[in-house]
Amino acid sequence: MPSIDVIIHLSPDECLAHYEGRAANVRARSVDGRWVVFPAEAIRRVVGQNGVHGVFRLMFSTEGRFTNIQPLSGR
Repeated sequence: MPSIDVIIHLSPDECLAHYEGRAANVRARSVDGRWVVFPAEAIRRVVGQNGVHGVFRLMFSTEGRFTNIQPLSGR
């Protein structure tokens, strides 16, 4: 399954915008410098009281659709 590690730093207010649907996608930088766009609903699984902060592994199907997110550090 294809994956990419990304660095995410979102404040609680930014997370709220995604949760309320005002922002449909999250744009984050991968650890190797590429920009990655993925569905905002993915961060619901990892959002904490202080937002989302850290390095996360995004996993995709062979068709390129988001399937899972897992924290590698932070939170």
